[in-house]
Amino acid sequence: MALNRKFHVARWRSDPVAFIRDVLRDPETGKPFELYPAQERFIREALTPTPDGRLPYPELVFSAPKKSGKTATAALMMLYVVVALGGPYAEGYCAANDFDQAQGRVFQAIMRIIAASPLLRNSARVTANRIEFTSTGATITAIASDYAGAAGANPTITVFDELWAYTSERANRLFDECVPPPTRKVATRLTVTYAGFEGESRLLESLYKRAMTGEEIAPSLYRSPGLLAAWHHEPVAPWQTPEWIEQMRGQLRPNAFLRQIENRFVSAESSFVDMAWWDACVEEGLRPVVGDSRLAVWVGVDASVKRDSTAIAAATYDREARVVRLVWHKVFQPSVTDPLDFESTIEKSLLELRGRFDVREVRFDPYQLVAVAQRLAASGLPMVEFAQSVPNLTEASSNLYELIKGRNLAVYADADLRLAVSRAVALETSRGWRIAKEKASHKIDVVVALAQAALGAVRGGAVDALEHLKELAAARPAGAPENRENGYQRQFSTLWGGSRPAARRMAEKTCAHCHRPIEDGQPWTSVQVGPFGGSNVMHAACNQRAMYGA
Repeated sequence: MALNRKFHVARWRSDPVAFIRDVLRDPETGKPFELYPAQERFIREALTPTPDGRLPYPELVFSAPKKSGKTATAALMMLYVVVALGGPYAEGYCAANDFDQAQGRVFQAIMRIIAASPLLRNSARVTANRIEFTSTGATITAIASDYAGAAGANPTITVFDELWAYTSERANRLFDECVPPPTRKVATRLTVTYAGFEGESRLLESLYKRAMTGEEIAPSLYRSPGLLAAWHHEPVAPWQTPEWIEQMRGQLRPNAFLRQIENRFVSAESSFVDMAWWDACVEEGLRPVVGDSRLAVWVGVDASVKRDSTAIAAATYDREARVVRLVWHKVFQPSVTDPLDFESTIEKSLLELRGRFDVREVRFDPYQLVAVAQRLAASGLPMVEFAQSVPNLTEASSNLYELIKGRNLAVYADADLRLAVSRAVALETSRGWRIAKEKASHKIDVVVALAQAALGAVRGGAVDALEHLKELAAARPAGAPENRENGYQRQFSTLWGGSRPAARRMAEKTCAHCHRPIEDGQPWTSVQVGPFGGSNVMHAACNQRAMYGA
């Protein structure tokens, strides 16, 4: 028995794939992992020790399209190095990117694999951010993106997940702190990621450029001194079918598809929308509404005193057509020599809107409009602060993009409005994206105001629809059985265009990511909005984590 065990241990130390198949179990199936060819080829080349027992490459990069199993690949490689090669007191570190908490996805995957693997589960002591293998004293630790926490470490292996998001100075310093030490025979640094943004994801760009100067020893596998990099532009996992690729092409913005699915670096700027989409939203015969005191509208304001234009847009949710409809808009153009008088323009216009419509909400950036907002709120207008922070701008921009793309926005023909939309670009960063302008002279403030108004209409439309259906349920004939699931909740699902669970989440504002209530005042967002094919709602922070694969 002892000889048999020694044979297996010796085999595992020389063959990483054998260790993965013999020792580790897939938590989802309880069976051995089935590696796809590109995955197996990379692991063998990266982790098969040299004759003197060293790892052949101190720097490893596995880059592939989204949903290629990169997290699982990193978890398997971490366990192999720490358990089979590292020896006593080996140190493995899972580094979080700027969006993750300390316990990132790779560390969570490792915990699940250990729990599912009989040969490991009883030999590991697992806590929230640390795993210790009692027989060797080897550890795997999850660390936040804080270089101070990594100072003095002596890593056997460090895994960096989604390096494209490592853009802050502290994240760069963390990467530097985790350089493989020369004192360990077994030491490497592994990056698993897809592509990032030109000029922003500098760490990843430098690795990519270095890899591309190397020798291609297998399809999309490059070797250069001290570095092995797999950089795949084509799907590598068997579940990434042509049908899924086409689905992603339809769901993602062009730049996002290039970066996440084709694994190519992209510029941070791209056209906001295809103008053919916008033209399809223009309804013949639709005109600005002069006034309707029964019409509920949501208003967005984007203000500037001297340079940019100032715009107001009012939108409503059309319950019958199940679209957001532009009701009215107005643009004011200030100049350096003739600055805008907010009181006689914005304040006056919003007070007039209150007399013409049922104004439910006025969204504004408090940076310019604090005094105006205080006076308007005192007069009874429902003023809602909407600071132009990254989460807020991402939410409003994404919502307007989906409305236009899905032809779920109805607008009247207006040449200036169309010009503003054509000049808007999507400015994407590692923290999200927002509507921006390509040139300083371009005026897109009306597009920003429309995005704010449309977001209000989407949110308000869900609430109004539910209240309407509650009234219908309350007015049911006497003696009729009450059935919430088949009553107004089912009607709400049909009206809102989503499934019953999605409708319930929208109505009750429960986060689809963490399943916790969204409290009043907490930033939240809608994803694939209800009347446009179903919806989920999330905390803004949860949506950020979901966007980046957390």
